[in-house]
Amino acid sequence: MIVVNTETVAGYRIERVLGLVQGNTVRAKNFGRDFLAGLKNIVGGELSEYTELLTESRQQATQRMLDEAQRLGANAVINVRYSTSAVTAGAAELYAYGTAVTLIPEG
Repeated sequence: MIVVNTETVAGYRIERVLGLVQGNTVRAKNFGRDFLAGLKNIVGGELSEYTELLTESRQQATQRMLDEAQRLGANAVINVRYSTSAVTAGAAELYAYGTAVTLIPEG
């Protein structure tokens, strides 16, 4: 599956547009991660616990988007975007979306 954040893929042309595909996940902070992040907040530096949480969330949302694209018969998702939003105190949604297409090589 080709996944790009552009509207086209070099060397391919869009044969069919299958529509919007999306995937999301809602994650809550856990006490352990929150406590460690709070300590780092005092001394400064990267909050690696949250970086890991967001990385896992992005991977899960992306996989759910790709699963939907595969069910539609796509071999690519173009114009991929990510969005986050707070759902409630301590929980956030990570949303991945794009356009499922079938590509064929040019020429």
